[in-house]
Amino acid sequence: MNHQFLATGRPLAVLYNPAAGQRRRRLFQASLAALREAGFILELLETRGPGDATRLAETVATRERPPAALVVAGGDGTINEAVNGLAGHGLPLAVIPLGTANVLALELGLPRDPLGIAAGLVADRRREIHLGHVESAAGRRHFVMMAGVGYDAHVVAGVSPRWKRRVGKLAYVGEMFRQLGRFHFTPYRLRFDGGGEIVAASAILANGRHYGGPFVCAPDADLGAERLDACLFRDGGRLAAVKYGIVLGLDRIPRLASVDLRSFRHLTIEGPAGDPVQGDGDIIARLPATISLAGTRITVIRAA
Repeated sequence: MNHQFLATGRPLAVLYNPAAGQRRRRLFQASLAALREAGFILELLETRGPGDATRLAETVATRERPPAALVVAGGDGTINEAVNGLAGHGLPLAVIPLGTANVLALELGLPRDPLGIAAGLVADRRREIHLGHVESAAGRRHFVMMAGVGYDAHVVAGVSPRWKRRVGKLAYVGEMFRQLGRFHFTPYRLRFDGGGEIVAASAILANGRHYGGPFVCAPDADLGAERLDACLFRDGGRLAAVKYGIVLGLDRIPRLASVDLRSFRHLTIEGPAGDPVQGDGDIIARLPATISLAGTRITVIRAA
């Protein structure tokens, strides 16, 4: 570590899940060592269950003397929880990417090595991003990168957390095949703020370009733009789901004639009552629901 660029005692709160796998624990411990070597004073905050990250993030953000930033060591689901505690309070968010897909980290170009993570926090380069917002009978939630209904939401709902920890992305692949025999393929009705209704077999409502890792669904999506972008899959059925999965893997979803892309600020979604809505890889709402651009922004610490 170049001591010319030390952080000189800046405090950081580091939120993490102690149940992370062995490989992720090694990266986490190495990142902590690099941050301490860079001169940061660390406060470690453990999550124990669902909702803990939201509660802890809000507690830290509303202190009389908050730290310089909240560092979330985890994946997109943990980041989503933390953002729901940070929103509206002004405390910057930093990320140590330890998740399965790390979609936000990819969108921001964040490093995944301990020295790069520490260098990014020392440089303290900030960016304001807007959030998405979901409202349903289940409550209100922000999302960072994307929300979705249909086949992908049912895959997210069906993935076993235990298998996700053990085999990572392969857990999603297995659940995709399982859902081919279970998903109802009932169409969804989306009504947009600018007028008009579209019927789709599935929909991704994107705040950023990346989806499921390095893949792109909405090429014009932008975390800094005052809009969200809908990626609408018109074709339903098992063959269409397999086709979309293959084309996603080839990173060519936007080129399909059966995929509609549309920018919006507010929409309503109707479908089977109680159907899941996924946000950042976790189930955050149930249909019917409204998806909108949130009025709140957050500050993130980007790559050095």
